[in-house]
Amino acid sequence: MSKVVKNDWTASINGSTYTTSSSDAITPTSGNVWIAITILTDTVFDSASGLVAESATTYINTEGIGAGAAGLVVDSVTFPKGVTIYGRWTEIDVSSGTIVAYQGI
Repeated sequence: MSKVVKNDWTASINGSTYTTSSSDAITPTSGNVWIAITILTDTVFDSASGLVAESATTYINTEGIGAGAAGLVVDSVTFPKGVTIYGRWTEIDVSSGTIVAYQGI
């Protein structure tokens, strides 16, 4: 029997938004960050401020900071539909595709 992991989610979702490539960059409300992103259609984040991590050395980002550390730069990476990524981002800008972003503390 496989082990059931409990308490592996440390954030609480307190809002969400839908955005597309024709939209402006989105930022969470004050005191929050984006904690999860569900990809609805194949998506590429804008190479300039498309995925701004709270800590570029910890979370994937498009800023170029943290490359080679735990945080990876994902410029020009296509995320396939149906995938959900988790992290802590302060800004999201979609170059192509559609997403639902979830905010939390």
